[in-house]
Amino acid sequence: QVQLVESGGGLVQPGGSLRLSCAASGGTGSRYGMGWFRQAPGKAREFVAALGRDTNTTPYADSVKGRFTISRDNAKNTVYLQMNSLKPEDTAVYYCAARMGSGAWIMAIQYPYWGQGTQVTVSS
Repeated sequence: QVQLVESGGGLVQPGGSLRLSCAASGGTGSRYGMGWFRQAPGKAREFVAALGRDTNTTPYADSVKGRFTISRDNAKNTVYLQMNSLKPEDTAVYYCAARMGSGAWIMAIQYPYWGQGTQVTVSS
């Protein structure tokens, strides 16, 4: 069973950048498809980006396409979410998720393993 720990969140001004990290332990990270989701106060958890095990499949939510990039370093068992041109509406708790297999799943219910989340606040 894999354990996930997110880091890298914080307060940033609109137009700024952050890089989130998700460190996996307890399993071989390269065997898992990974996803990033976010949840703003009073809203449902929503898909942000996913990365297939082969890294060739990388779906993104339309709201972040062109601004966010998901990547992974299998040697470090870590997945990243580079977030550029941040907007106030990107404010949320960001979660990483994992599922064994080769897919890049975009629905939260498809992921059995979750991190505890990291807060991202975009405000001037």
